Amino acid sequence: MDQTIRFRCCELDSARRRLLRDGREVHVTPKAFELLLLLVDAAPRVVPKRELHARLWPRVAVTDWTLFSLIKELRRALGDSDPTTRLIRTVHRVGYALNAPLERIAPRPRRGRQWLVGDGGRFGLVAGENVVGRDPEAEVSLDDATVSRRHARIVVSDSEAVIEDLGSKNGTSVGGARVRERERVALHDGDQIAFGDLVVLYRESRAGESTVSRASRVGSAHSRL
Repeated sequence: MDQTIRFRCCELDSARRRLLRDGREVHVTPKAFELLLLLVDAAPRVVPKRELHARLWPRVAVTDWTLFSLIKELRRALGDSDPTTRLIRTVHRVGYALNAPLERIAPRPRRGRQWLVGDGGRFGLVAGENVVGRDPEAEVSLDDATVSRRHARIVVSDSEAVIEDLGSKNGTSVGGARVRERERVALHDGDQIAFGDLVVLYRESRAGESTVSRASRVGSAHSRL
């Protein structure tokens, strides 16, 4: 599922991993977000507990209480407080179901391609999540001492690209403005992004600029564009 879905007063954007309630973004833990995706994808079917356990914790044995804690977290995030009109319906000793009509929103036209460029090279961003960091396994792997292993992430959807800091040691900024924790900042063509001391340029093209899929280094620790 990679689309935007509305139900009651909520809107779920799976590509950007964003949940809105009454137009305002609501923070949930990654595991609770995955649970919501499963319930939405299966709706209106009742998803058995054993299936949820297998999908959410495929290699770990957890108790039903752990699952119930995630259900409680989701209910708080969704404003699901009235037991007579539950959004997440409990079928005792069986499982859970999302109890609301779903409106699937058609994706907007694609925005073309997006990429980052620095003194050392250029590499493209893929649709969905692009982790930026010093980790060699990151989608955007930067070999720089001021960059954390998992420094930030850029999420590309059909409608926009947004950046979020992942609790990095030296911070992330866009156009000189610091990206605060849990803040998502929309990117625009030509924005300068600093990961620690490392500065790169964000570019996008509706025409589809030729890019490479990966680079190990973008500039030096004190490069400036």
